[in-house]
Amino acid sequence: MASTQLCGMLVYGLLLHTVPTQGAAAEVKRKPNFIIILADDIGWGDLDANQPEKKANNTPHLNIMGEQGLRLTDFHSPASTCSPSRAAILTGRYGLRNGVTHNFAVNSVAGLPLTEVTLPRLLQEAGYYTAMVGKWHLGHNGPYSPTSRGFDYYLGIPYSNDMGCTDRPGYNIPPCLPCVSARPEVIRLRRSEHPGCYSKVGLPLIENSSIVEQPLNLWTLTERYKSAALRIINNARARGQPYLLYIAAAHMHVPLAPPPSSEAPSAAHQRSDGVYAATLRELDSLIGTIKAASDGTDGNNTLIWFTGDNGPWEQKCQYAGSVGPFQGKWQTNKGGGSAKRTTWEGGHRVPTVVYWPGRIPANTTSSALLSGMDIFPTVLSLAGVTPPSDRRYDGIDATNILLHNEHTGREFLFHPNSGAAGMFGDLQTVRAGKYKAFYITGAATACGGGTGQPQLHDPALIFDLDREKAEETPLQVQSPEYQAVLQKIDRRREELFWDITTDNSVSTADYRTEESAAPCCDQRRVVCRCNTVG
Repeated sequence: MASTQLCGMLVYGLLLHTVPTQGAAAEVKRKPNFIIILADDIGWGDLDANQPEKKANNTPHLNIMGEQGLRLTDFHSPASTCSPSRAAILTGRYGLRNGVTHNFAVNSVAGLPLTEVTLPRLLQEAGYYTAMVGKWHLGHNGPYSPTSRGFDYYLGIPYSNDMGCTDRPGYNIPPCLPCVSARPEVIRLRRSEHPGCYSKVGLPLIENSSIVEQPLNLWTLTERYKSAALRIINNARARGQPYLLYIAAAHMHVPLAPPPSSEAPSAAHQRSDGVYAATLRELDSLIGTIKAASDGTDGNNTLIWFTGDNGPWEQKCQYAGSVGPFQGKWQTNKGGGSAKRTTWEGGHRVPTVVYWPGRIPANTTSSALLSGMDIFPTVLSLAGVTPPSDRRYDGIDATNILLHNEHTGREFLFHPNSGAAGMFGDLQTVRAGKYKAFYITGAATACGGGTGQPQLHDPALIFDLDREKAEETPLQVQSPEYQAVLQKIDRRREELFWDITTDNSVSTADYRTEESAAPCCDQRRVVCRCNTVG
């Protein structure tokens, strides 16, 4: 088996590097580059092009990228919270297979199970230079860190940007205090009297395997990410080596730290079109800079895929994004939020744009049902890399949708909700074509504090998303339409449960925590403070 695969790789390599004989101007066929940009807590409605009637101008660069490429309007994050979504994107597998079903903590000892094979690892083995800039949130200790999971280079934060204190906190609700000024005898991860705010451990900036700054400066983080991304693109081009660049931005997760010109508090900044809009424009500017660098170096050979890890954090009020028409009214009418941390559309339908000049038809839109898990098989297919055959995958190859204007996506998509108990909780909602069935409904905390109660549904609650995107009025259980849809979904759901039950490649994540596992540059100093960069 191994020798057969090796021979196949050698033959592929020879074909790839054979110079055509039909003229000196013919170019050598090269492997494509990939830039994957993942926004954090971004709403479907945050992309101007998704809500043109709003006449906003917060994402001009993404708008142009959509006009020059493909906008996917029915694209979904694999989960409605950070770690599970990112794990599924990088493995092409549901959390019930890859083991990551809820978020890792500041003091987690482990991360994405070591039995899982990642997208960067497979591309690295195929000769790609692989780099990551931004939020990892899949384990920060030893073998769980990015450079141990397939990335040649890493610069970023190990988890969310609210999971550690900073000296100049950004905008958040509730507002967080700066890092403590007195050194504790032992690093403790207890929160301050401000709920949701860390005060004892500084937010670290990590390069490869070393902490280079703790606590980091939120207000300059975007510029540091931008510089690193440009360096990676230019260096890879100079070497003539294909590359994967995975950029996991801090935007739009709180605390928000907009550019200096928007930094001073004012009444205008407190409105939804103030701080949040300024931060969204900064994200868009970062994407525009990266696109320009790619276009100027190897644009015709580079695919850029922008999407989000989950929907907006509604609890944060004016510092949260827009779900657009996907309001989850059945839930909000009963109390609680219907975005991040839920399986209502606002929790997982995310803005998505894919761009590849000369390959992806310009100014196209597709309503094909797709998931972030589909990035894994699609990128590998375009790179000519075959994933390991010793495990089952849940992603589908979307190459024909991207390149050939096909519109047939998934027939079914399961929506897990981080932290829900048991198998039926982890895959509590199912999408089948235009229909969506809830076996469990629940709410996140809404702006203002309301929280709805989890509720089991037997038979399932089914919505027709073509009739109403707001998910307010379910189908009547007695109707022939409902019965036909339920029978179809029940059968597929049972098939998936059986498939996972009999899957020998299922991984189990270690979610143990220890205080000593928190990233710490210098335990002798308050909040592990250090600064090893000039």
